[in-house]
Amino acid sequence: MRRHQDDQARRGHPCVPLAEGSSTPYTGASAIAALPAEHPDETGVFAATDLMTQGACQVPREHGRRVPDGTVVAGCDGFSAALSCRPPLTTVRQPVEEMAATTARLVDPHVRGGAEAADVAGLRAELVVRESAR
Repeated sequence: MRRHQDDQARRGHPCVPLAEGSSTPYTGASAIAALPAEHPDETGVFAATDLMTQGACQVPREHGRRVPDGTVVAGCDGFSAALSCRPPLTTVRQPVEEMAATTARLVDPHVRGGAEAADVAGLRAELVVRESAR
């Protein structure tokens, strides 16, 4: 993630605050807990997974902000966690089944006969806008 920040800085893009954590609601909340104090003008959170986003939704509330009125929140997966959160999460829905099938198709020849792995074709993700980012 730090390399991404360095790359963006070299290109003249503003630094986006980053926080790291694993894919659970607890670590999502923990990862961004310090961000409101360190970056009070930030108005949005994008987490790597919907589970992290669930936890991240708690932090703005603890600082007197409402989601989405004071802080926009979005995640990435498109799993049921996005719907069970309040408010329902905006997410980038990934074609998980297609990703698994493509992975198997590309790895199979390599495993069977030592063929080189093929380049991965791009798969389309879908932005699903819900109440957390309206």
